[in-house]
Amino acid sequence: MRRQATALFLLVALCGLLSACNYQDYFQSHSGASANAADKFDGQQAFNHAEAQVNIGFRPTGSPASVKTGDYIKENLKEFGWQVSEQPFDQTVNGEVFHARNIIGTLGKGPVIVVGAHYDTRLWANNDPDQARRFDPVMGANDAASGVAVMLELARVLGHGYTLNRELRLVFLDAEDNGNIPGWPNFSLGAANYAQHMDVKPEYVIILDMIGDKDLNVYYEGQSMNSDPELMTSIFQVAIDLGYGDSFIPRLKHTMIDDHGPFIDAGMKAIDLIDFDYPYWHTVSDTLDKISAASLEKIGRTLQTFFEKTGVIVRS
Repeated sequence: MRRQATALFLLVALCGLLSACNYQDYFQSHSGASANAADKFDGQQAFNHAEAQVNIGFRPTGSPASVKTGDYIKENLKEFGWQVSEQPFDQTVNGEVFHARNIIGTLGKGPVIVVGAHYDTRLWANNDPDQARRFDPVMGANDAASGVAVMLELARVLGHGYTLNRELRLVFLDAEDNGNIPGWPNFSLGAANYAQHMDVKPEYVIILDMIGDKDLNVYYEGQSMNSDPELMTSIFQVAIDLGYGDSFIPRLKHTMIDDHGPFIDAGMKAIDLIDFDYPYWHTVSDTLDKISAASLEKIGRTLQTFFEKTGVIVRS
């Protein structure tokens, strides 16, 4: 998760968009029961996945810890019944070649929906208040273990008890977080690589980033509202209906450079669910004690319920 973009996108007739939203129309005509308690997204299990990543250590692209993290993701996806593939790519930085890979879990058939999060961590804690530590690595409990944790728990929940009416792709993106470090050409290198080589245009893309903060505050994001305001507002409405209105604030606050950008640039609809009001962003204090199972559960249950209500998944 990156710096805030300088360009701001204007929201035009938001209320009109929401009232005319196709997703909302679907909600009104498809009000089936949600999953039983045993099949609901479990925030504690998601937190356990975040803890497992942190226990591996610092996980920058190309490191042995990154490889171990990727293998952990693959093992869990396979255990939960998803087909797993890899998209390897190399990045040369200051004459050194870094081996990166996106990891893709696929389940179901039909039009494609992508949910993505990066799993690499930042080399430098350049926002740390202690200047002496600004070249130390970032542990990345929130940025980016939280997004990966939610996706792995979604993989478990969606991998049984449902019929899928879409092809869901859980894409774990590499080489996102080292922009603005000398030699690294940009943020979101893995997302750019995946978007450029997609075999089909997805219905939409949902990016998860920094969504584990104990004090979770997710706002409408500028590029997202320009790309697919119906999707963003509909997901927020689901969260509010679930009682998460304290964490999903339906107003624009930040416009981000993040992994949704390459998809938007490639002509796809994409949104970013992100809490950028996280005081430990790109600091050495982005550690496990700063995130919570409750926050992860709010994100995960919102997405599970949204997929149910829009008919993407149906109880078997």
